[in-house]
Amino acid sequence: MTTPQPVLQIKNLTKHYGGVKALTDANFRLLPGEHAAIVGDNGAGKSTFVRLITGVEQPNSGDITLDGQSVHFSSPLDARDQGIETVYQTLALAEDLDVPANIFLGRELTRLSLGPLSVLNHKAMREQSATMLSTTGVKIQDMSESLRGMSGGQRQCVAIARAAGFAKKLIILDEPTAALGVAETARVEEIVKGLKKQGIPLIIISHNLRQVFDLVDRIWVFRQGRIICSRLTKETNPEEIVGLITGAIDPATLRSEEAVAC
Repeated sequence: MTTPQPVLQIKNLTKHYGGVKALTDANFRLLPGEHAAIVGDNGAGKSTFVRLITGVEQPNSGDITLDGQSVHFSSPLDARDQGIETVYQTLALAEDLDVPANIFLGRELTRLSLGPLSVLNHKAMREQSATMLSTTGVKIQDMSESLRGMSGGQRQCVAIARAAGFAKKLIILDEPTAALGVAETARVEEIVKGLKKQGIPLIIISHNLRQVFDLVDRIWVFRQGRIICSRLTKETNPEEIVGLITGAIDPATLRSEEAVAC
């Protein structure tokens, strides 16, 4: 069976800070509709990898291909314009603004464009925000409420709904439930599962292996600044992934073709 063209293909991505090798020759792929997890210990290169593929930093070398086209992201805005939406742990939300204002933050719709005196189209932003929330299964009773009065889980859901609403190619979630309680974590995970049903490709960075095995198709293991292997979730288990992360298991001993990063 022919493998479909990856949504995202990374080849030999490298980033060194002087003598510090943060990431070396990273190879990665994300297939259409696939949900993948990036796992590894602190300092393994996960954050550097995400910063490189979202335009926050520039690689020393390597190639990034998006939907078969070679791309270079000079900034996070450039990556966003080309279809990559990222939800960071900080969420990048304005607490004193309501839900529609946060969803359209930096992408405001206008009825009349006069530069700094433009007239915002609040009605259109409310209607489109309601559609985005509904599509992702996010329930916010009062969209006119400022985010300051909302729980951490509600804020996370708003950030994910915004990403899903604007993502043309893929979504990246950085530790989406790290600061949430059990009930709020479950709600966010249900939203992620909904994105899977819609066929939206997604990369999740998480230390929570229970969550990883519940949500993704493939796990990419980072160790000491390298991607050492990828494993299909259905072909592995938490013990094996922990062994790969810690170095107790040598990826060369794994027999599956998925044991070798593309």
